[in-house]
Amino acid sequence: MSAYNPEVTQSIGKLVDSVESLDELLKKVEVAQKAFLKLSQEQVDYIFQKASLAANCARYELAVLAIEDGGMGLLEDKIIKNHFASENIFNKYRNTKTVGVIEHDEFGGIDIVAEPLGILAGISPCTNPTSTTIFKSLISLKTRNCIVFSPHPRTARSSIRAAKIIRDAAIEAGAPEDCIGWIDVASISLCNSLMNHSSVSAILATGSVALVKAAYSCGKPALGGGAGNSPVLVDELSDLEMVVNSVILSKTFDNSLICASEQCLVVLDSVYDKLISGFKNRGVHIVSSKDELQRLGNLLIDENGNMNPKSVGISAVEIAKMASIDIPKDAVMILAEINEIGRGEKLSHEKLCPVLSIIRASDFNDGVSKAKALVEFGGLGHTACIYTEPNSDEGKRRITEFQRSIPTGRVLVCMPAAQGAMGEMFNFRQTPSLTLGCGSWGHTSTAEGIGVKHLLNYKQVVQRRDHISWFKVPHSIYFNRGCLEEALQDLKEINLKKAYIITDRVMVSLGFVDNLIEGLKSVGVVSEMFAEVPPEPDVETIREIVKRLNVSKPDCLIGFGGGSPMDASKLVRLMYEHPTVKWNEVVTRFMDIRKRIVKLPPSGGKIQKFICIPTTSGTGAEMTPFAVITDNSTGIKYPITSYKLTPDMAIVDANFVLSMPKFLAAATGLDALTHALEAFVATYASEYTDGLCIQAMRLIFDHLPNSVINADAKAREYVHNASSIAGMAFSNAFLGICHALAHQLGAQMHIPHGIANAILLPHIISYNASNRPTKQSILSQYKYPVAKSRYAKLVDILHFKSNQSFDSNLDQESINIRILVEAIQNLKKTLQVPMCVKDHGIEEEHYMSKVESMSIHALDDQCVGANPRFPLLNEIKQLYIDAYSGFVRYPEH
Repeated sequence: MSAYNPEVTQSIGKLVDSVESLDELLKKVEVAQKAFLKLSQEQVDYIFQKASLAANCARYELAVLAIEDGGMGLLEDKIIKNHFASENIFNKYRNTKTVGVIEHDEFGGIDIVAEPLGILAGISPCTNPTSTTIFKSLISLKTRNCIVFSPHPRTARSSIRAAKIIRDAAIEAGAPEDCIGWIDVASISLCNSLMNHSSVSAILATGSVALVKAAYSCGKPALGGGAGNSPVLVDELSDLEMVVNSVILSKTFDNSLICASEQCLVVLDSVYDKLISGFKNRGVHIVSSKDELQRLGNLLIDENGNMNPKSVGISAVEIAKMASIDIPKDAVMILAEINEIGRGEKLSHEKLCPVLSIIRASDFNDGVSKAKALVEFGGLGHTACIYTEPNSDEGKRRITEFQRSIPTGRVLVCMPAAQGAMGEMFNFRQTPSLTLGCGSWGHTSTAEGIGVKHLLNYKQVVQRRDHISWFKVPHSIYFNRGCLEEALQDLKEINLKKAYIITDRVMVSLGFVDNLIEGLKSVGVVSEMFAEVPPEPDVETIREIVKRLNVSKPDCLIGFGGGSPMDASKLVRLMYEHPTVKWNEVVTRFMDIRKRIVKLPPSGGKIQKFICIPTTSGTGAEMTPFAVITDNSTGIKYPITSYKLTPDMAIVDANFVLSMPKFLAAATGLDALTHALEAFVATYASEYTDGLCIQAMRLIFDHLPNSVINADAKAREYVHNASSIAGMAFSNAFLGICHALAHQLGAQMHIPHGIANAILLPHIISYNASNRPTKQSILSQYKYPVAKSRYAKLVDILHFKSNQSFDSNLDQESINIRILVEAIQNLKKTLQVPMCVKDHGIEEEHYMSKVESMSIHALDDQCVGANPRFPLLNEIKQLYIDAYSGFVRYPEH
């Protein structure tokens, strides 16, 4: 090794040999870092090219210096490594965008902007002093990061020379002065000062385990490698001649100074002797005697498991001489036969010299176990190799099993470990790098080879974009009185054989089912029926119907009745066509219907046509993707949502509602009104749904009293259509907290759903009609609270009037809110339905004891998400409390 006399070659005008001079240098580098930010991509690319070219031209000179300084490795291979560090790195990143906007998505509204990390501390090892410096300098220049090197004291001259050549070329090409700097008189203390300096943003660490650990302990981002102990599994399927050649090529490369190089061959017993013979034929000396193995192990590894630095990077002949082992002068490598792995066998440690251990494996599984043991003993996260027949099914299986078992960032198949891990030489898609991460296995920040992407901050510039909207309804919708028979004619086109009708006892007793059965017969479809759907369909009922369908095997399913039979039929279809679907997954809540964690499977596998025929005028279930099912074990109602539940066909025939009892007509009509009102102010409301909501409300306010009180046929048809129109609206705009609260009011207080909605509706309107909500629901197109203004517009659209006199301090919107609530209350009075929970005959003490439970379940209801005002738990409780007495609490704003 030659003596090193540093020269003053940096802009501070003196050697960097103290903390004070390091501070001076870093102040200069800070100026350079700011100047770097002003350069364009074109300027950076030009600098990158010229610096790479300068390094490449100096590859021989730098290799000579590295050999002179370090006294380890091979000149010829150091030339190759310098060449690789300049040419391959440049070629990999020549077209990579690293400045400013590197990705632009106009439609998506996202720009990705690349920004440098800042000043880097570069640690150069004595094993690869010039190639590592070239590599780190180039990727720093490409990313506009200034870098200051702390070279290894043993090889400081060659590392600094490499840094200076690249710096000078970069400055000549337009880079800021002091873009690359270094410590002239290297020491551990100055290295620590550099890594911990406040001006340094990140650390690129390559060196000993202790040094890398110190880098990661500095409290700033660090990128470094870890110790390697690469196992090589060789099975009986492999090309043994290629194995021998590849291993020698790698293990002798720069006298094994690449930390990914092979450390121990794990060879299946069936090919062990043959492989040994192959190595002998290639000039590899085999060490098998216990005495020689012990001397060799003691030379290479001390009692604490540390490598002898004098053995690093020297030839096999020199190693043998130091261990007093006679080997041929032309021996290229030493192969040491061992029988165990771990502290009891020094030769199972990492060895940065042309000494390779070899161990037998009884079979492939034993080989995997031994390879894993080697990695866990000393090379977690680094590199492992396997030789097999990669194109055979068995070889592919073994590769898969091997990679699943071995905790390394690189699993190399049939290639030299040293060159393979460096990248590109044996696989063009592998990123070239001279700093190999070991991931969490090896306590480093990444398992990849370090590259330019790791030296950039990626800033996202995100513009607001509206959430996608949609309009989904049944494929076919038929309406008008008496349309049933004609609508069923469509079934002829798809040649259906058997229909299964899901209904309830009332539909049977009224004779409506007979009409449906006759209509099916007229188109050649036979039918079977389940007529025991309860008013609150439950999970047990669904399962019972599915059992019957498994016997009947229909190709058409018909939900016939009110909301209960139609909701039940939706779940029956799902569970019949997909029996493995789990109930707890079906009821899972979601924030975005398109992104639910468990997506419902597609429908249509067994049921070719799913038809819903409403016989009440309220739920709109014939149009919707919703179903409400009760879990009897908990008493909780679950609103389930998926467009996979939407019927294929809806037949809205008002003949089925002419004989509805008055109370049922009133309750269902008020349910439909609630659907329209909630959908009108929901966050998902759109131009496609607003008109439907308004028309449904107009029809209900105009005709529901006549429909209920006089059972007028035309009025009932209007309301029946209004229910379906509202169903189309809330299928796409969704509902709100009125339904969320009503679900629990119905489940725990046994109040009919429509009446529960009607009781709550005035309170929900007054709650939502605030321009200062405690919390607003989250949806991109819902930019600010508009529920109050939208409610207020309805008063004008629907021509509501009031005889009351209002506080003169109220604005017109606030007055209109009161007029709207008054119109709803007047409608309820006209229909003679309960105005509040108390009117329904529920004891106050019992009711108040359930408020907490109802509130918790209501908050978790699927309907909450689209409400314009996101409710807090205490607000829901207050709504329930007010609903008992009927006191409407209007907002101040």
